[in-house]
Amino acid sequence: MVNYVNLATPLGLLLSVVGGATRRPGPDGLVLACGYRYRFPIAGAFTVGNVVLTRRESLDDRLLAHEARHATQWACCAGLPMLPLYLLAMLASVLVCGDQASYNRSLSFKDCQ
Repeated sequence: MVNYVNLATPLGLLLSVVGGATRRPGPDGLVLACGYRYRFPIAGAFTVGNVVLTRRESLDDRLLAHEARHATQWACCAGLPMLPLYLLAMLASVLVCGDQASYNRSLSFKDCQ
């Protein structure tokens, strides 16, 4: 509910419509938007509010659990402030490890190598 009030989920739903994704209910209040047609951002999936967008037709449980954490982050960051914080976390990871995900615990499945 928080991500509806802070307008992050409506933004995610708008992106799903613009991106041509098919929406369906997911677990724990998530909306799965599969078939997103744009290649940006470069990721297997990305989350805006409670909307998980992906170019894939489905998501495995591990990736879905990862994206669900981002929905919580959107709620904790009061919506749009999540974007600059997320970008800063990616930049820190690039500076420390050389890629956008390895050092960023909110993005990564692996540790810095």
